[in-house]
Amino acid sequence: MSSYLRQQESRLGIRLVAPAVGIIGLLVVYPIAFNIYLSFFDVQLNGDKHFVGIHNYTTLLSNTEFYHSAWTSLIYLMGTVAGTTMLGLAAALLMNQQFRFRNTARSLILLPYFAPVISVVFGWQFIFDPVNGIYNHLVVDVLSLTGTRRNLIGDPDTALWVVIVFDIWKHFPIAYLLLLAKLQSIPRDLYEAAAIDGHGPWGRFWAVTLPEIRFVLGTVILLRLIWNLNRFEEVFLLAPNVKTLPVFTYYQAFTGVIDQGLAATVSVLQLLLLTGLIWYYVRKVLKW
Repeated sequence: MSSYLRQQESRLGIRLVAPAVGIIGLLVVYPIAFNIYLSFFDVQLNGDKHFVGIHNYTTLLSNTEFYHSAWTSLIYLMGTVAGTTMLGLAAALLMNQQFRFRNTARSLILLPYFAPVISVVFGWQFIFDPVNGIYNHLVVDVLSLTGTRRNLIGDPDTALWVVIVFDIWKHFPIAYLLLLAKLQSIPRDLYEAAAIDGHGPWGRFWAVTLPEIRFVLGTVILLRLIWNLNRFEEVFLLAPNVKTLPVFTYYQAFTGVIDQGLAATVSVLQLLLLTGLIWYYVRKVLKW
């Protein structure tokens, strides 16, 4: 009887998860498989496809613009991940202290993360506008640090750094939330014991805080790497001249000399890198 019930429960479980599995297969697995399929074809605008084997891959590996985009993505990833993690940690350490209006401050910190992307992007573009922007007004007219106005977003050499600062400001609250939750769970006895041993504030941070938050800190870093590797909308809206790999893929697929087969090839390489990061996250962080 118990064996029969287990079989019935198993069949019920399969029927319950089948719709979710079907939706995931339709919305996730099929597009990935079709993208891999397209990477082996020369795709024409009229829909015709001609099999070219690994030609797209060899073409991509000899494309200097691809390597420039990969380097830009690497700088973007390093800057944004380090910035959001350190700023989130600093905010979490500060908000973990007792002071007046702490709850109000905690709420205000979350505003950048929940603000609509399109509105804050336009706000930042106005800040760095070379004619009427606040940045140039302060630097040139008020502080007199330089005599010429600069279009930081229009210049590819400086636009990348503006995008990095924007991403840090926009997304550090999620790192702050995760780290603050962990900080609040650390027993106070550990800090008291460290103080008895002669550790000052900095020593208590290294001896108690950092070991306790190491797991969450690693999770934040890996998740930021995974998310920012595919970041497109914020980069493209703020500074379309910053060609990270997702932006480079968009230009290959939809602008200029359209080559959707080559764009699919870039996506496949991004998928491989992303799969490696997810595998590492699952094995080392989630320990599945």
